Amino acid sequence: MPLYSSNAKYASKEMKNLSATESKIAVAGELDQQTTKGLLLQYTWYLQKEGYGENSRYIDCVRMLANGGANLHDPENVKEAIAKKDWKNGTKMQASYAYDALAKMLKLTWTMPTYKQEETLPFIPTVKEIDALISGARSHRLSGYLQTLKETYADPTEALRLRWIDINENTITINTPVKNHNPRRIPVSNQLLAMLNMLPKTSGYIFNTTYTRIAESFQTARRKVAQNLQNPRILSITLRTFRHFGATMLYAQTRDILLVKKLLGHKKIENTLKYTQLIQFKDDEYEAATATDLDEAKKLVGAGFEFVTDMNGIKLFRKPKRYVG
Repeated sequence: MPLYSSNAKYASKEMKNLSATESKIAVAGELDQQTTKGLLLQYTWYLQKEGYGENSRYIDCVRMLANGGANLHDPENVKEAIAKKDWKNGTKMQASYAYDALAKMLKLTWTMPTYKQEETLPFIPTVKEIDALISGARSHRLSGYLQTLKETYADPTEALRLRWIDINENTITINTPVKNHNPRRIPVSNQLLAMLNMLPKTSGYIFNTTYTRIAESFQTARRKVAQNLQNPRILSITLRTFRHFGATMLYAQTRDILLVKKLLGHKKIENTLKYTQLIQFKDDEYEAATATDLDEAKKLVGAGFEFVTDMNGIKLFRKPKRYVG
């Protein structure tokens, strides 16, 4: 009996110690989360102050490193964490640049690792897949935002910076482009204007939200649409995919690479040229036309047709069928 009593007391004491330890760990975890959240808020303001803008991709990279257990105050630990990530070299390179900015903010010295971005072509969905995502949005704000991305070819951050004063009749002006992009004015549809006019004008900004919130809403809608349509391709669509899609369709319609460069806001033509190789057309995806004299040929060229061949004095032209929403 005394032995049983002694063991029971010992077990009870151990349980109390274990409970106290677990409580301390839980509190420490909460403190770590609060510290990380505060650091990210400070980092967001630092990026804006130093001219990076609200670089959502930098913030996402730093957040993923923190969530993965990296010590953001230890550069060597961060470097090791990036190296061990199952990421493409392009993502590791972006994470390195993102932490480099954070290290400057924290006044930490480190040697940034060198990663070379792989040359890859972006995923291009179909019109139906893009429109399914827009119609499957859970709110007017998200559907209007996605339609804006589709029609303006804007970078996701550029679209979030749009203000009501940037709308003038049937055009939207991108006055605050991201780094290495030019300001530009884009014609838009009545459909988009109607969607935007459904949004509350409680702020000078059209969408009046953060990148993190809009991205989370998009990911939720994307999962739902992919499940409802039983189409896993939907899950490959990102917010930047809308830009790639729009540029590809614009080039397919016009074959004018300089126009694509202008509307995308690219400063270098090299960044635009990749869109010339993202789409292949089948014969039934072309609209055909013929010309028997020079005047007819000029009209067809002016309408976007390209010359194919000459058969028995009849000139054959074709152009891709228009991609409409």
